[in-house]
Amino acid sequence: VPEGWNAKKAFQLDSLLMAEGWWAGAEAVSGLSSGYGRMGRLQPLADAAAVDLARARAAGAEALWQGRAHWQVVPAPPVWSPSSPTGLVVQDTLSARINPRAALAVLAAALCARGGEVLPSGTAAGAQVWATGAQGLADLSRALGQDMGAGQKGQALLLAHDAGNAPQLFTEGLHIVPHADGTVAVGSTSERVWDDPQATDARLDALLARARAACPALADAPVIARWAGLRPRSASRQPLLGPWPGRPGHFIANGGFKIGFGMAPKIAEVLADLVLDGADTIPPPFRPGAADQAAPDGG
Repeated sequence: VPEGWNAKKAFQLDSLLMAEGWWAGAEAVSGLSSGYGRMGRLQPLADAAAVDLARARAAGAEALWQGRAHWQVVPAPPVWSPSSPTGLVVQDTLSARINPRAALAVLAAALCARGGEVLPSGTAAGAQVWATGAQGLADLSRALGQDMGAGQKGQALLLAHDAGNAPQLFTEGLHIVPHADGTVAVGSTSERVWDDPQATDARLDALLARARAACPALADAPVIARWAGLRPRSASRQPLLGPWPGRPGHFIANGGFKIGFGMAPKIAEVLADLVLDGADTIPPPFRPGAADQAAPDGG
């Protein structure tokens, strides 16, 4: 959101703006497709106050987004749109889609093509980057003797509906994302307490009902996949990036939580600079073990 600007938002903006070329480069090396596309996003506006705030944020976007993306208030499109009480939506051109599983396959193949290795566990010779999600946060907490974060469960689903190159929708706390393969992803729940991290349940049924109510175009779209898993939520809500304290040659890339894919290109670049060249441009709050790591929720 183009307000309350800070180092984290500036870092995220850089990553979002560089993402198109970055993912294209990774695809060229791997020979695979990530499903990336900067199609933008629509968000409904509930009342006059929301419209006024959105228009104020449009001015913020003009000042902060370098003229490379836009935030504007427009009439809701007639077909692919979230239900909006005012008939107006925010349309931004900064947001993009990506197919998570396909993108991970692109990264793994590109790394291997350049001589790296992707290991499920254990150690190997040379520099090692630990991008190990929720389990990695638990390991780091034990190693440093402080709470570095934990996994938070999310459930999501995939619908058979070809929305083409339509923008993603953010409404009622849901992300509704059309993919290039003729599907639409909907997510997600946010659960701090669970019995089985990979099980789907009635919470996902409720999420589906909300999505269909919020986006009538999905009313009859069949469900083709259900998914659940743990996302790495750092205690500070910041990414964790940099050297593993006390482990020379070991590095951390963790804590992405809900912004991991958006932050990935910039995180990759600064970590590669550190690992390969010793050039350190990592923002201090992102460092594992930083003094301000235990920032309040939502920091």
